Amino acid sequence: MNDRSGNHVQWMQNQSYMDSEQPRRCRFLKFPVVEKRWRAACNAGNDSDQLFTSLPTNSDLTDAFLDRKHREGSARGFGIRKSNSTLGSDSWVDDPITRHVVGLYINKEEEDIKNLLWPLILHTRGLYSILILPMVEPRHLKAYARLCKRSDCGTALGMDDGLSSLLLDLPSVTGAFMVAHAIGDLITGDTIEPEVIVSAAPSVGGLFDSLTGSIGISSRAKPVTPPVASSSPSSTSVPGSITADAPKIGSRPLDKDALRTFISSSMPFGTPLDLNYSNIFTIKSNGFSATDLPPSDQKQPAWKPYLYKGKQRILFTIHETIHAALYDRDEIPDSISVSGQINCRADLEGLPDVSFPLGGLQRASLEVLSYHPCAQVSDQGLDKQGVMFSPPLGNFVLMRYQATCALGPPLKGFYQLSMVSEDKGAFLFKLHLMEGYKAPLTMEFCTVTMPFPRRRIVSLDGTPSVGTVSTSEHSVEWKIVTSGRGLTGKSIEVTFPGTVKFAPWKNQRLSSSMSSFGIDADEDSDNEADNASNMVNEEHLMEKMNKDLPPVDLEEPFCWQAYNYAKVSFKVVGASVSGIAVDPKSVGIYPAVKAPMEFSTQVTSGDYILWNTLGKCPNVATIKR
Repeated sequence: MNDRSGNHVQWMQNQSYMDSEQPRRCRFLKFPVVEKRWRAACNAGNDSDQLFTSLPTNSDLTDAFLDRKHREGSARGFGIRKSNSTLGSDSWVDDPITRHVVGLYINKEEEDIKNLLWPLILHTRGLYSILILPMVEPRHLKAYARLCKRSDCGTALGMDDGLSSLLLDLPSVTGAFMVAHAIGDLITGDTIEPEVIVSAAPSVGGLFDSLTGSIGISSRAKPVTPPVASSSPSSTSVPGSITADAPKIGSRPLDKDALRTFISSSMPFGTPLDLNYSNIFTIKSNGFSATDLPPSDQKQPAWKPYLYKGKQRILFTIHETIHAALYDRDEIPDSISVSGQINCRADLEGLPDVSFPLGGLQRASLEVLSYHPCAQVSDQGLDKQGVMFSPPLGNFVLMRYQATCALGPPLKGFYQLSMVSEDKGAFLFKLHLMEGYKAPLTMEFCTVTMPFPRRRIVSLDGTPSVGTVSTSEHSVEWKIVTSGRGLTGKSIEVTFPGTVKFAPWKNQRLSSSMSSFGIDADEDSDNEADNASNMVNEEHLMEKMNKDLPPVDLEEPFCWQAYNYAKVSFKVVGASVSGIAVDPKSVGIYPAVKAPMEFSTQVTSGDYILWNTLGKCPNVATIKR
């Protein structure tokens, strides 16, 4: 896509590719300008006879994609070289990146470089597979073809001829990923703007806020509805008003014509300019008017096609997500990470610049940090970094980061489950909530779920020290902290001992499961004899039941085994757990205007897992720092 994006776009709707051999629908868009540039590059390097010079037909590309799925084992493939990998295939390169950056041979009978399309960005969203082919130079395609034929496996440490080194030289691949994600959001209708929180009631401040916060009373926050920016060519429009001319957010997938409009408008001639769907559809609906022209001495950025008019204010929301794997084992360290973003909404007239110092960098131990294109960053100090930006319209993500959990996990402890028979398990939870957390940090809710996706629950016996318990057919849910009764300024210890009884395995399901795992009848009869001896061997029971489980799709997280984890969900407000902070009093606007500023934080759980201390669990060796 003109050095920054793609040559063509294709999206297919499939039946998840596991239940159906053919995609149900297929759409294929080309940019002739980019295709012409590719042919010119091939002619300039005398590569016309060695590389493809025209794109394949829709049906040929679909057949090639399905052929790769069969060859690689799934739509994404293995990403590593296996015994059944073939010379020239993506898995032969032995790099996990090939699950997302793939190559297709259009003529499977002749798998040479002339039939190779690469790099195709593969993004799977819902029932759709989106393929983006960015434009690269012919030498890059030749380099990948050599990697596919190399006899050695993977990339040696320190070598510069691997796939990662090749992709680092291709910024168009990054642009293609952004295009793929934007199209995926539009196709599925999942175009949700970043959430910015504003207090429902103004803060009184001083002693009153301190007293009400300490006893858990606070004004509820509410999200700000992301608007669709509007121009004012219509006589019915009021300055500062919001119109809903763009498609409704998250309502339903867009139709074909709307999607074509977005693609042709957001990336004219194949070059991505603005992937913001609200801007694209608002410009199409409203056009521009003379009142939207910026001052002659200022340049209007692409991310702000309209100038805001109305009540001025600035809102910042730090939204962090904690991912954790808690093992409670000496030989396996717990894994805790924080991914966060600062969402912003700056309703400011004209084209002002906003600046503020970003604090808490040293405490957060940032590992990854990226900013919106509208932002400029000064040299980073020991614990602060100056940020200046020209804000776009509506809600947007100002920055994203990966950090450590400076305050420690908001919930820690252990979970144990022991199968005392084939159909009965004894479990125990012992958890500490908000240990080391002080006001104004508040846990608004906390729920622990024990999933049993392969067993049907018959009964549950047990009473927790705090909270309520409910069961469904395949899970147990323990609500420790409920909405409206938050936990502020103190830590608590909770326990939940109990037993859970499952429906017995049916003989037909047992036999089918055994055959699917290649287990003979003799082994099955031996296991039945062991059970008849009334000698309860927990290790034997777990092994037998795991063999009885039907196969699980490897793409499903945490379903490797059915009995080995509990999942925690919670929400904490009041401050970030990483230490990242924005001081509203230090925010500056140039040219100076009087605009109130509000700041809020919320911390939610991501994949927050308590692994069964008595069971098997996956873990990754980490380097000690």
